[in-house]
Amino acid sequence: MLVLLFGCANDASVPVPTAGADATAPAETANTEADFTLKLGFDAEFPPYGYLDENGEYAGFDIDIAKELCSRLGWGLQLIPINWDSKDFELESGAIDCIWNGFTMNGREELYTWSDAYMDNSQVFIVKSDSGITDKAGLAGKTVAVQKESSALKALEGEENAELLASFKQLVQLQDYNTAFMELESGAADAIAMDIGVAKYQIRGKESEYTILDEAIQSEQYAIGFYLGNTELRDKVQAELDKMAADGTFAKISENWFGYDVCILGE
Repeated sequence: MLVLLFGCANDASVPVPTAGADATAPAETANTEADFTLKLGFDAEFPPYGYLDENGEYAGFDIDIAKELCSRLGWGLQLIPINWDSKDFELESGAIDCIWNGFTMNGREELYTWSDAYMDNSQVFIVKSDSGITDKAGLAGKTVAVQKESSALKALEGEENAELLASFKQLVQLQDYNTAFMELESGAADAIAMDIGVAKYQIRGKESEYTILDEAIQSEQYAIGFYLGNTELRDKVQAELDKMAADGTFAKISENWFGYDVCILGE
């Protein structure tokens, strides 16, 4: 597992909690703020929220928010890429303090201690602008691409979208959205089902070439998931997130990544 350490408060490295500590206990931040390092678990293949960039460094919207938050609190930040299927084990073992990476809270409310939702994330269809497809009804008889194990796939396979799914010629599950866009560009797929945040990031600067259909497949919210019962750490993070939303910092980082303010904190 590749791990990068960031000293958010200054250029010096911040000590990492020793392995001898109780790994299953929630992170203790009270009275040890100067020594605390937030261990952030994330999927390193989920741009724009978290990914490995062309320079071999971890980047992303959620990562930038976390860096700013830790800097303000005087915490260190340890970015830990995880296998998404093992996220619960990583959290329960104490290997990470939170899951913060475009993490959907809907349907998982009782499984984690959550921050407030900070972003709406609808699943939508994206098509080529010259396709002639203007709504979901226009996808009848068409080939739709979707990422494997994604929220969009889960939404399409839900009972409420059974009729829509049945209308497709084919639903093709692909490994990543780069491949999906190649399929769309080549004509092998007529549409892609994906998160709206990812969609807007992918087509930024190419808005004339693609259209996001107005009708959403499903809506959900992103939040930060902590170990169930770890309200102390959640409360500290939430308080600083609220300050970042109030002073415009959250909006500024949003603009850098999406071109608009995605923050719903305080609404």
